[in-house]
Amino acid sequence: MTVSIIGFGGSNCDRDAERALSHLGIDAEIVWHEDGLPEDTTGVVLPGGFSYGDYLRAGAMAARSPIMAEVREAAADGVPVLGVCNGAQIGCESGLTKGAFTTNESARFQCERVHLRVEDADTPWTAAYEEGEVIEVPIAHGEGRYEVADERLDELEGEGRVLFRYCDEDGELTDEANPNGSKHSVAGVLGEDETVAVLMPHPERASLPDVGPTDGQGILRGFERAN
Repeated sequence: MTVSIIGFGGSNCDRDAERALSHLGIDAEIVWHEDGLPEDTTGVVLPGGFSYGDYLRAGAMAARSPIMAEVREAAADGVPVLGVCNGAQIGCESGLTKGAFTTNESARFQCERVHLRVEDADTPWTAAYEEGEVIEVPIAHGEGRYEVADERLDELEGEGRVLFRYCDEDGELTDEANPNGSKHSVAGVLGEDETVAVLMPHPERASLPDVGPTDGQGILRGFERAN
């Protein structure tokens, strides 16, 4: 298994993702977007950061990089793809998942630990948890508010494609526990296939025991379960 972590100009969480995956025994390498997707790729991470300086919209320019056509093709063939923060924005902009991530309700950049409620434990990315379990994972974004048309959200919820929601430590959904104003407190969703997921919180920053909580490990181990 070799997970390709796609680096764009402005990506800054690619090394974090590489270290977190390596800590879990998952082979990973950073791939510059201009070099194309390696043939031995068995998983893809679209990492966090500020690709192209978030020019136009966060993720909009990176989504149009030629490598994203290769990523979409790989995803269609069942290769697991995980978009995190800016990578989630890229994933939505490139059509891997429904919806969009836009400016936080506060109109400020927010960096803090948040609680997430696991909505569906029957996916590769959530199988390490129980449905309804509350985990703690950090966020760091200025455009993390998830927006999607009501009918599309009904589809996502009806098909069990909402992975996580922002909540308080007891698992309750409240305005105070929703850090960016995401619709229905959505923090992460699946694409049309369960092997494709995007989420705004950073599991790679909650995976190394020497720097804090490790609740994010279960999400990253989705690459093992999806292959």
